[in-house]
Amino acid sequence: MATKVLFITPPFTQLNTPYPATAYLKGYLNTLNIKSNQADLGLEVILKLFSRKGLAQVFESAEEQGLEYSDNVHRILRMKPAYLQTIDTVVDFLQDKNPTLAYHISEGNFLPQAGRFEQLGDVEWAFGTMGLRDKARYLATLYLEDLGDLITEAIDPHFGFSRYAESLGMSAGSFDEMEAALQEPLSLIDAMLLELLEEKMKAYQPESVAFSVPFPGNLYGALKCGQYLKKKHPSIKVWMGGGYPNTELRSLKDARVFDYVDYITLDDGESPVRLLLEYLGGQRPLEELKRTFIRVEGEVKMINNGAVKDVSQREVGTPDYSDLPLAEYLSVIEVANPMHRLWSDGRWNKLTLAHGCYWGKCTFCDISLDYIGRYEPITAAILCDRIEEIMAQTGTNGFHFVDEAAPPALMRDLALEILRRGLVVVWWTNIRFESNFTADLCRLLRTSGCIAISGGLEVASDRLLGLIKKGVTVAQVAQVTRHLTQAGIMVHAYLMYGYPTQTAQETMDSLEMVRQLFEEGVLQSGFWHRFAMTAHSPVGLDPQAFGVQRTDLELAPFANNEVGYEDPVGVDHALFSEGLRKSLFNYMHGVGFDIPLKEWFDFRVPVTTIPKNYIQRQIVEEPALIYKKHQRIIWIGEQPDIQDSEEPGFVELVFSGKKEDFAMELPEEFAEWVASLLANVSYDQPLSMLKEIWEDYEANVGDFEELVESEVWEILREQGLLVF
Repeated sequence: MATKVLFITPPFTQLNTPYPATAYLKGYLNTLNIKSNQADLGLEVILKLFSRKGLAQVFESAEEQGLEYSDNVHRILRMKPAYLQTIDTVVDFLQDKNPTLAYHISEGNFLPQAGRFEQLGDVEWAFGTMGLRDKARYLATLYLEDLGDLITEAIDPHFGFSRYAESLGMSAGSFDEMEAALQEPLSLIDAMLLELLEEKMKAYQPESVAFSVPFPGNLYGALKCGQYLKKKHPSIKVWMGGGYPNTELRSLKDARVFDYVDYITLDDGESPVRLLLEYLGGQRPLEELKRTFIRVEGEVKMINNGAVKDVSQREVGTPDYSDLPLAEYLSVIEVANPMHRLWSDGRWNKLTLAHGCYWGKCTFCDISLDYIGRYEPITAAILCDRIEEIMAQTGTNGFHFVDEAAPPALMRDLALEILRRGLVVVWWTNIRFESNFTADLCRLLRTSGCIAISGGLEVASDRLLGLIKKGVTVAQVAQVTRHLTQAGIMVHAYLMYGYPTQTAQETMDSLEMVRQLFEEGVLQSGFWHRFAMTAHSPVGLDPQAFGVQRTDLELAPFANNEVGYEDPVGVDHALFSEGLRKSLFNYMHGVGFDIPLKEWFDFRVPVTTIPKNYIQRQIVEEPALIYKKHQRIIWIGEQPDIQDSEEPGFVELVFSGKKEDFAMELPEEFAEWVASLLANVSYDQPLSMLKEIWEDYEANVGDFEELVESEVWEILREQGLLVF
């Protein structure tokens, strides 16, 4: 039976895990009993290209052209037999199908080595504590990147492992360059892509094909496929949605894109997809589509049926990863840093805790758009139901919650629900470094399986954080990152430079803050992003309020997202890029803290004004917890046994932890109260208020304020009695 719609992720996004959009939409259509299928052509093209047969075609094409290549590419061409001999086994290894190859790879004589291996440095320093297989995966990743350099120089300049023809899609105000590229003869990668697409057409016989285009680097692949379908399968309707159209094509005027697709949808896909399928099935008129661009008489027209509401998060269903070859994804290690590698290493099930952002104020963010501006959480129980369904479906228990900013209260409830159900889950997500992430909350999150957190520090300057409306200070960030790392949770910081009115002094001061955060061990990973003003952010909508002037006031006919502006401060922020990158790379590897900041730059920079112990002082001076009756209390440890003591009138409370036992000898009556307390506030019970415990203790035992000052209370707190 023909499928209603085939969802496709075009080249390229990630090697290690599927981009989740198609799984989300397939899961929603399951709730409507609408048949759909999905395919990750990005992964499939990579596997076709990086095989013995595919690589032989690459070498043959490069040799036939006989162009003037770099010394690096000439070296790769000379090692052709070694690459053809090793490629299939290396891909198997990165798919975790041939783990014993790690011994061979790590010896250093198995893989042919070209230019990427020059950056290798001291591998034992980077991987001495991380194991043989990690070292081998790192080496295998360099090997693939060498081949990628060959392909980029000799075969297809648009190639990239996580993007394809990205430069054609980025801020493409005009469609001219993209259209010219689409009319070029097929490249080797194009041919492979279209061969795979035709295989899907025969296998699924779809009535329509929908492309998810999350990034600029997916646009060319989607349109190339659309071009093929228009020619070879003209009866099939082609549509496109995803992050790129949502941000870049909201003011679309150029109708030429509709030579390649029939429809373009915006924002949440569930309602537009359902209405479009109903229209294609003859069940509703064209005028009832929702947030959908079409071409009418040569002009672009937006149809938006406001009478139909978006689907609530409770009703979107569970993401469905079936059809995707989950065992075929490649886990690569691009950077040795254990936090930084999460984006490319391991297969993560993607899930969303809440629609939109609960904060919704950051001035650099596209908060005027629905996918961020409309905040809608769901319950921890529904989330855990979906987690269990996905674990059963995929056979893996790793989750990346892809929220804009995960809400602390919902994270707390989710952690408790995971513990109550006895689930074994490994998870990470993105947060705001706000004060609600107390030491106790972080311990709870870690106990439930949270291994890592990423968050936006942006510009480590309180003036600029205020201008950004981030709602945090550098001191708060220092304290929260300490809470996370003390709990055993790795921390990654998104960093920004070049924000409007940012001075060179503030950039250097921000770098010094970052240096200190790494030196204190409360930050493990980071990435510097150059600020880009986007049309849908508060700073893009009203740049004068931020002290800058827009330079492109007219909308382009095709894509509109990043906008130009003039900053009266006049700092050339591009000069700082390499120094910021280089210093951060060293800090992430635990070195370079003693190098003066100016040494990272090849031009004169201001001396930082930040005291050398600023971050340390903020951590040390964090105020102690003040107990209040409205707080919640929970015990995340095991229940103790009460055993006899040799001391008359005393008993022993014996606690069995995962690593060792410990015991407390207490007066019998007090011990019974402690045991009762721990049973009543255990994680498998409804959350208790501290007020109840406080009043019970004072009614039956003594002064509660004396209790919280006691050694018994301190020990219980260390062992897992949490208050937040």
